[in-house]
Amino acid sequence: QVQLVESGGGLVQPGGSLRLSCAASGRTFSDYAMGWFRQAPGKEREFVAGISWNSAWAGYVGSVKGRFTISRDNAKNTVDLQMNSLKPEDTAVYYCNTNPPQGDFWGQGTQVTVSS
Repeated sequence: QVQLVESGGGLVQPGGSLRLSCAASGRTFSDYAMGWFRQAPGKEREFVAGISWNSAWAGYVGSVKGRFTISRDNAKNTVDLQMNSLKPEDTAVYYCNTNPPQGDFWGQGTQVTVSS
């Protein structure tokens, strides 16, 4: 069974940092572009960051550019998202998936709450 499991979320004050991690099991994702997505309450799920299979390319939605960094370790089958200078508007459930996403791979996500 293929699973993507997100972790690392939590409650953080504005300006703080979190590092999210996505662990894949059941198959290797080293030949897929991967991405992080998020869904805030009452909003559609949106793309946050993506990375090519060999890390040669990374892209971000405008609202997180310069604050978030996506990385991957194909040997460990993991994809991370370093989030700095967090803002209340970053509050959401964060998910990893292939990029573009595939319906079968959505996991439970990890909650990130930015609040004082």
